[in-house]
Amino acid sequence: MNRKFNMLVVALVILLLGVSGPAMAKKQVPKVDNFIYFIDHSSSMAFSYKGQRYVQFGGVSKIMMAKSLARELNKMTPELGYKAGLYTFAPYKEYAAMGPYSQAALGAAIEKISTNYSVYGRMTPMGQGLEDLDKLPVSALTGKTGVFIFSDGDSNMGVDPVAVAQSLKAKYGDNLCFYVVDLSDNKHGQQVLKAIAALGPCNCIELGEELLRNEAARERFLECSLYEWIEDEIVVFRSIYFDFNKYNIKKEFVPVLEEGTSIIKSKPNMRVILEGHTDSIGSEQYNMKLGQRRADSVKAFFVKKGIDASRIETISFGESDPVATNKTAQGRALNRRCVIKFKSM
Repeated sequence: MNRKFNMLVVALVILLLGVSGPAMAKKQVPKVDNFIYFIDHSSSMAFSYKGQRYVQFGGVSKIMMAKSLARELNKMTPELGYKAGLYTFAPYKEYAAMGPYSQAALGAAIEKISTNYSVYGRMTPMGQGLEDLDKLPVSALTGKTGVFIFSDGDSNMGVDPVAVAQSLKAKYGDNLCFYVVDLSDNKHGQQVLKAIAALGPCNCIELGEELLRNEAARERFLECSLYEWIEDEIVVFRSIYFDFNKYNIKKEFVPVLEEGTSIIKSKPNMRVILEGHTDSIGSEQYNMKLGQRRADSVKAFFVKKGIDASRIETISFGESDPVATNKTAQGRALNRRCVIKFKSM
């Protein structure tokens, strides 16, 4: 009676392990090699946003919003090996030279930006600022660069900023992207910023007020600009199990392998790793060969179903990597397995 009950427990455990879904871990990967915070420091940015109270009477200026947004986006930016810097235009000034990105260093530079300055005689040569940015640091960078433009778009002096941005896109192509934080409060500024954002598919634009009040919007903006989520390099899909000293595939695990076949076919850039295992009965040498035969039998199944053999790697661990004790029949049954893993290429 006890033996029958124990074998029932083993069968149930194997069934649960065999049909459970894969643990699809994800990770962030960078979309660019470098990014620049480029903040409009002109006279129009010192005025209150959208006709609010004057700043001196408690209103919020556009430069205050830009600084707050730079601070919040920086806090949410993962350190993924970027190079980063901080510059202003009108006037053009370097607050943080391009270098390895760290939240702390960029955050300290952001805090140095003044939000209380005189507006008299201070114009907005946005186009000239973009030209200056090209001279240094953009032209000296390698790889793909994203430029965060924090601005109201109210350019009123010098060359057309849209024409300059268009020229830069023509020069650098997909290696230069503009990420526009829209702080416009008039039609002209809105048109300028939208025109810059429309210059390429890698560009992004979002309203500054939306980014300030909505963390999810900030997350979306960063996913559009700096990083994306991908499945981790190696994930465990399933394990299937074998009878003692056998390597033929049991009927109850065919649906598992059929599901694996569908997933593999749907992801042409994915590789498959098959790990063969045994219990401890028999010599180490014999079990290494048996583990290999188990991995090879699963590979043969996938190849027969149309999977290119070059995408499949097999390896035997023999008896060296048990998941349960080898002192009981139940434990040995769990160790006689092939683990199926998927790896991103």
